[in-house]
Formats: sequence, C-alpha cells, structure tokens
Amino acid sequence: MSYREPVSDRSSEVTESPKESAEDAAFRAEARAWLEANAELRTGKDDWSLQRHHTDPEALRAYFERCRDWQRTMFEGGYAGISWAQEYGGRGGTSQQARIFKEEMAAFDVTAGFIDSTITMLGAALRFHGSEEQKRHYLPRLLSGEDAWCQLFSEPGAGSDLAGLAARAVRDGDEFVINGQKVWNSMAQAADWGFMVVRTDPDVVKHAGLTFILVDMTSPGIEVRPLVQAHGASHFNEVFFSDVRVPAANVVGEVDDGWAPTRTVMAAESQFIGGGTGDDIAQNLIDIARRVGSDGDPVARQELVDTWVRQKISGWMATTMMLAVRRGEQPPFSGALLKLFMAENRRRSGDLAVRLLGPAATVDVDPDADWAQLQLINRFSISIGGGTTEVGRNNVGERDLGLPRDIRVDRGIPWSEIPRS
Repeated sequence: MSYREPVSDRSSEVTESPKESAEDAAFRAEARAWLEANAELRTGKDDWSLQRHHTDPEALRAYFERCRDWQRTMFEGGYAGISWAQEYGGRGGTSQQARIFKEEMAAFDVTAGFIDSTITMLGAALRFHGSEEQKRHYLPRLLSGEDAWCQLFSEPGAGSDLAGLAARAVRDGDEFVINGQKVWNSMAQAADWGFMVVRTDPDVVKHAGLTFILVDMTSPGIEVRPLVQAHGASHFNEVFFSDVRVPAANVVGEVDDGWAPTRTVMAAESQFIGGGTGDDIAQNLIDIARRVGSDGDPVARQELVDTWVRQKISGWMATTMMLAVRRGEQPPFSGALLKLFMAENRRRSGDLAVRLLGPAATVDVDPDADWAQLQLINRFSISIGGGTTEVGRNNVGERDLGLPRDIRVDRGIPWSEIPRS
C-alpha cells in the first residue's frame, strides 16, 4: 500500500471548490477542527480504518464495535446525518455539507464501516415510506449506532431475482409469524435489528404480495450461521426463521406493498456502492508499480493511466448525482449506471494489483500483498452486492435506454403457480 507520513498542517492539502460558498467554507473549517480534536490522521500504515480480512471472529466483532463507536461519536458531535432533518436525529444541513464532511474525514483514521451502508439503505426506506412514529423512533437510533442493522433480502433461490423470494409471513392478530431462510446477510451475527422483505400473499404476481418489515434479531426462532469465505473471513451469514413472531406495527409502508420500500433500499444501496469512488486505489497501484520496478513498463503504465482516469470519472459521476439531488432535480443518469461503472473499475484494479505483484500477491503476507488480495477478492462484492452486474445492465437497458424488456416466462403468473426447484 501507499504509506504516507502524517500531515500536521492540512491547509495546503484541501482546496475548496471555486463555487464553495462562504457558509460551506466555514462549515469545512468547523468540520476539520472537530475531526482534528476527535480523531487521528491516517498514516497509511496499520490504520484500523482499513478494511481487512478479519478471519478471527473476535477481531471482526471488535472492528464492528469500533465502527459503531465512531458513528456514536459523530452523532454526539452533530456530524451524523448531516442533511437529515433535526427531528429525526440529523443536523438539518445540506447534502453539500455532508459531502464536505466526508472529504475531510477521508484524511483521518476513522470509519463507520458497514454501519454506514445500513444507515444509507434503511434510512432511505424509513424516510420515504415509514410512518411518522417509525421515523421518530428508529432514525435517531439508526444514526447514533445505538441500533445496528442488517439487510435480510437474498435467499438461496432469490438473489438477483429478489421478487421470487419464498420466506413467508402469515398474519396472526397483531403479529406476523415468519418462516424461511435468508442468505449473504452481512454482519447479521452482530446486528440488533434486521430489515426484511417477506411474502405475505403468495396468490398474486411475485412483485406483489411482498411486505417490508423490521425484525428484532434477538427474537426467539432466529438462528444466524456465519459463512466462511474464500479468504477465511465470516462477514456473510445465512439466517433461519422458525415461527418468528414480529409485531405488525413493524411493517414499513403497506402490507402486500413491500416492493416499493424494497426498491428504495436497492436504489440507495447501488448509489452507496457506486459512490465509493476508491480515491486511493490508483495512487496505491502507482506506488506498488514503482516499488516493484514496473513503472517503466509501457503496458503497466497504460493500465495505471486507465485506472486513474476511471477513478476521476467515478468521482465526477458521484458528484454530479449529489449536486442534482441537492438542487431537487432528477439525476442525469441512474444510480445503477454509477454502480456498473464502479464494478468494472474494481474488476480492473483488482486484476492489475495482482499482476503487478505477481506470485507475491498470493504467497506473501506483507502489506502490499494483503492489500492486493483484498482488491482481488472484494471486487466481487461490488459486482454482486446490491444486484449483479448482469441484472444491472438489464435494468439500465430497459428502464433508462427503453430497450425491449427481457423475456420472462413468469410474467402475470401468481407466485404460488410459478414452478420452482
């Protein structure tokens, strides 16, 4: 990796945009001062904020709790949910200020980790589809990290085709009784709550008859089983539900109309994944190329330039979307397109990291090899997480380009009548 000395004076490091208002410049200075008082600068070496394998379950849990502690610190300092309304625990600021804080925080050895993604996903669903009571109760606890959440969407037979899910919820008075299985659930082993989509009416078409519901992960009948990944970590889980009783008051939106909040979560997830532009990846690859003597190779140089250019384009796309939202306008392109571009970028940079290091990328245990292995393995989390690249391309083609819809033999057929293996 790129190891950099701590920077004691960042005044020359941050260049405000020419369009940045005096108010935003003042906020940047305020945020920078708060970060300097509450966090340490990144050194690039042994930073705890760097994503790691965490093959030890205790180390993974400790990392998760440290991320939660930082989320709580931001909340108490008034820097969590900067653009959220104050009545829901936010600061009541602007999306521009949220972007500024993110830029400033990038220089410090802190992160909210996975918690940040669930705040983005569930926060969007609650803000657009939740009742006022749900928003006032859950959103502040979500923002503060008091409640840690996991996403309970995918199933063994319903991943990319999420609407084909089979987990059932049957109404019993003021409760729903849930039975079924979910899979690929990130950090479910550490979550207090889960947001879940279940089938409540099997006799209508698959996109109907679904319900979005919030589930206490300590409820009787829930079993979480960690899944060991190729590199030895157990970030993912499968979760089993056996007669789990959940209050009907936990339904977000309307019963049998859960596809709307589900779509909101998936859109937020795509934008979250796509918004992670990987600002250090190109520089890290350049530093590695210099250390291994490949910086003079014309092929390697061309690939490094391609990585740098793509990184800049990703940043431009993310900023363009953010500014459109800030102006109250429809973004000029879909979040799915940004995610697709980011997935391709990560695929290329992961391949390049391993090619630059050669055999050392897989047999050595130095920081360069560790980083290259993460780039290689984690590229799949971008191209699969939040919907596969293949499905994303179909969505962009059909929804954004107006191309003919894909042939679907289950169109118009009640879910209960669709053949399943």
